[in-house]
Order: sequence, then C-alpha cells, then structure tokens
Amino acid sequence: MRTKLQKFTEFANTLLPHETAYLLSVQQFEDDIKLGILELIDYNCRNIRQFTPYDQEIDKRKYSNLKSWIVERLEAIDVDVRFDWMSRMERQIMTDSILPQEEKQLLRAIREYEALDFYFTKFYELAEIYRHFLLIRMRYAHHKVADDFLKRYRNQYNQSRAVFERLHEATLDIVNQYSQNSAQSLHWENWLTEIFYNEELDGLNRYLALVRLTFIYFNYRQFEKLRSKYDYIDERFKEGAYYSRRLLLNYYGNRVLLHTKFHEYDKAEYFGYLSVREKNSDYIHYVNNLSAVLLRQKKYPEALQLMRAAYPEMKNTPSFHNRIGFVAFYLKCLNYNQQYRNSENYAESFLQAYKKEIFEYRWHIFFSSYLEALLQQEKYSKLLKVVRKYNLLDRERQYQKNANYLPTILWYNAVAQYKEMLIPKEEISSLIQQSITQLDRLEVKQFQLRDLLEELRPFIPGVINRIQDKMMTS
Repeated sequence: MRTKLQKFTEFANTLLPHETAYLLSVQQFEDDIKLGILELIDYNCRNIRQFTPYDQEIDKRKYSNLKSWIVERLEAIDVDVRFDWMSRMERQIMTDSILPQEEKQLLRAIREYEALDFYFTKFYELAEIYRHFLLIRMRYAHHKVADDFLKRYRNQYNQSRAVFERLHEATLDIVNQYSQNSAQSLHWENWLTEIFYNEELDGLNRYLALVRLTFIYFNYRQFEKLRSKYDYIDERFKEGAYYSRRLLLNYYGNRVLLHTKFHEYDKAEYFGYLSVREKNSDYIHYVNNLSAVLLRQKKYPEALQLMRAAYPEMKNTPSFHNRIGFVAFYLKCLNYNQQYRNSENYAESFLQAYKKEIFEYRWHIFFSSYLEALLQQEKYSKLLKVVRKYNLLDRERQYQKNANYLPTILWYNAVAQYKEMLIPKEEISSLIQQSITQLDRLEVKQFQLRDLLEELRPFIPGVINRIQDKMMTS
C-alpha cells in the first residue's frame, strides 16, 4: 500500500548531495515550509544511513510544486540536456526541419553566449552548420549573428580542438601504462594540471584532464595530489558548474577509489552508495568498487546483497571488463559468506561460457576467487588440476609486472601442493618469503598481503607465524 508521500519520497531519494547543495544556493523561497522541505531533502541526501520522513500534514501541492521546481532548475543547468538539445538542433538543420520557434531559441543562445560552457566546441560547430543554413537562404541579418559569433570565438575553438587532440596523445601513454606497463605518463602531469585549472577553457577538456590526472596519480601512487583537485571540482559542482548526473556519479565513483587508497573506508562507502543511485552505463563498475569496499570492512552479507541486486544489470552490460570483475567480486562475496560450493559452481559455469573473455580481460582476479572457493573446501587436487589446465603459474609470472599484482594464485597452488604432500614445509615457506621480497611497491601492498597471509593461516599456521615474525622484525 502506497503511503501519502511515497511518490515524492522516491523522487527525493534519487537526488544527489551536490544537486541539493546547488538548489539551496539558488532558492529564493518566501515560503518557509517549502524551504524546510528542501532542507530536509538535502539532509536526507547527505545522511544516507538514516532517513527522516517528510511531514504528511503539509499540503501535497507544496510537495508537487517543489518537485517541479527542482526538475526545472536542474534541467536548466544540465550540460547533457544541453548537449541533447544541440544534437537535435543539428539534426533538424541538416534535414531542413527546424521550426521557427526553435530557430528563435538557437539565435538567442548565439546572441547571449558569454563564457565557454562544458560543450563549447559542440555549440561552435552547431553555429557553423547554422551559418551555412542561413546563407544559402539569403537570411543576411541572422547570418551576421552566427558569423560574428564564430569570428569572436574562433581562437578559443581552435585552442579547444588542439587541447582535445593532445589529450588523446596523453591518454595513449596513460592507458598503456595502466593496462600494460608499457609506457610512462608522469611527464603529462604539469600540462594536464594547467588544463584542469584553466578557467578560460571549455568544461569538457578540463574534466577530461582531471580523469587523466586521476589515472596518472593512481599509476604512480601519488594519491595526495588528487585531494586538492577533487576538493576544487567538488566546490564547482556545488555551484552548479559542469552539472550532470552522469558526471556527478563518475565523480563519486572516483572518490571511492581515492578514499580506498587512503584506507578511509567509511568515506569510500559513502561515495560508493551515492555512485550507484542511478543505473547508467557505468553502474556495474561502481557496484564492483563498492562491493570491494564493503568486503574490506567485513560487511559480507551487505556486499552479497548488493551484488545480487545488481545481477540483472550485469547480464546486460556490454563491457566484459566490468562483467568479469563483477563475477569475481560476486564469487568473493559468496566465499566470504561461506557459500563456497555455490561459488565453485558459478565460477565453473561462467568459465565454460566465457573462457576466451576471461583470459582476454581479467583472468587473475577471476581465478583468484575461483581457486579460493576450492581451497576453502580443501579440494586441493582439483585446485592443482585447474592451475595446470590453464597454465596459471606461467600466466602469473607474466602478470607480475601489473601494478596491482599479488602472488595469490602462486600461494594457493603452493598450499595445495603442501597439503597433497608434494612439497615440504621448508619449500612452501621459502617460496612465500621469496615472492614477498620480489613484489613491486611492497610498501603499498602491506594491507593486502596481511589479509592474504591471514587467509592462509588455517592451512599452514606455523609457516605463516614465522613469515609474519620476520616481516615485523625486518
């Protein structure tokens, strides 16, 4: 049975804290009741672990009017709504189907254009197309409006296009370093920083620069440098600059990763839940990151519940990188909830269906979860068989160059060999200690190593105790 304000409550629960912060900054309500409702919406948005219900004694029309006002205000500044409008105008100009009232709107937008907005280059190119449309029809007065705009902003347009092209060059180095360790990217830092803070540039280039800086600082583990930049964009979002729900959700998703690196898991969880408030094309990616945070906090049932709720979306995602990542975390959730047999069964059915894609994208995280399920069930012989069948040890040796590498599969295999009496205790102890010393960026992997050692403790307690003693004294 629907409550009196259920529809409004559902709408309010979809809003994001930066949206409500902006709305509060621009409201000019003379009605204290409306203002009180908006302030309560903002409070509920920011305090996601609690909910204060809305007063059912207030006239429903106030809620309805406030909802309409919120939608109108947000649409008015939404850069993606503006992009859709420009795309529609372009299509109608190209097909000679633009209506007179739409032309008036476009001409007014050209006349009143001032500061470079998020999709400035798109608007400039729309004006170019419109200028052609006008000239061939000998509409000289309107042609002059478009022509003056294009001449006035030509230098800024050329600069924006040049920056956009150079961003692609930077991205090649950044992505190759992230995925293959085959390039360096730190030399792009200063230029990207200049682009990000350049208020005379369009918003798209500035935000793209921030995304690439995020990759660079993660590649080089220089997380502290991101804080000031994220604090800067945080304030701009509150002002309504560069607003769209898509960008806000992406920003929240990136903050999850940032706070995780600083072991600020409460903050990471907070932004994680904000990032999954809407099911867009990156939803599964955000779910994966939030699941990892919940597992880190030992909130195992909550993580499994999250994954199960997102399961239908996973089946429809076209990204195998995200899909395989989801399955790996789903297996981890099952393992942490001691549903090892379910984890094993699901891993095997998924492997049978998507073997090629698993090895093409995220084989290490997938097999780490799958082998963990076998290890916890003490299926040592089967674990060794899987490792041999798919040449996982050879693959892992090649994977060692990856920045996030941990010797998970190597250690699982060694434990299984020891339990099957294929290697002595001294050999497994030496193997684990040697692989620790060979780890790149050992200092930033201490927490993950500790967790992995604790996971193996029940199987080889004496070995783990000696290794941890040595790690503490070294």
